[in-house]
Amino acid sequence: MSENQVVIGVFGGTGFYSLLDKFEESLVETPYGAPSGKLIKGKIADKNVVFMARHGDKHELPPHKINYRANVYAMHQAGVTRLISPCAAGSLVKEVKPGDFVFCDQYIDRTKNRIDTFYDGPISTHVSAANPYCDELRHIAITGAKQANISHHPDGNIVVIEGPRFSTKAESKWYSSMGLQVINMTQYPEIHLARELQMCTLNISLITDYDAGLIDNIEPVSHEKVMEIFSQNLSNLRILLEKIIKQIPNERSKCTCSTSLKHARIT
Repeated sequence: MSENQVVIGVFGGTGFYSLLDKFEESLVETPYGAPSGKLIKGKIADKNVVFMARHGDKHELPPHKINYRANVYAMHQAGVTRLISPCAAGSLVKEVKPGDFVFCDQYIDRTKNRIDTFYDGPISTHVSAANPYCDELRHIAITGAKQANISHHPDGNIVVIEGPRFSTKAESKWYSSMGLQVINMTQYPEIHLARELQMCTLNISLITDYDAGLIDNIEPVSHEKVMEIFSQNLSNLRILLEKIIKQIPNERSKCTCSTSLKHARIT
């Protein structure tokens, strides 16, 4: 890849490679074990881009079995400083409709069994998660969605559940009553791990369904329905990703993501 140029990472993989005229694949190792799949490297609008299939090349990894540390570290090894994290997600409010995109700016972690830090000592490291997503990337995404006439929401709170099961109706109603708009199984710890490595991060939640119990006459969410709506949204996602990547500057001057470790360590 070209030196002195931004490297942009995208989790997603399958269905996105058509964005690249030419690409190369490589298997990588990390200190945290094997990542979900190969790194796919290429260019979009003269920008260096690295893709990885979050769930594996054949979607064989459920959310709770993904090696998030290996995935994020593999991106870091490839020189990624900006990370785009699209995900299929459910809606917890009527205003956010299936087919909409949401650029979430906050998350709630409800996972249970995931390793969620690179820093196990000997230096105590406490990275702030107050503002987990990069405002600069989010505003670039909002502008791109407007240009592409994609129905979207400029911000939102996403609750991340352990999976692989979907929510009960009681859980869904509780999340909604807490003021949350979006529900998903993969944003955490992916986003925080990226922040620990001082990456800028962007979430694009592709809304596939209304979560269980939100609207009484809507059938509870099913994996089949999620994949159907997600597939319909892939063309919009490709268009949006290209617009975002073209507008990402080489230098980071409008955010503090690159200094997230500055006040995180006790020495």
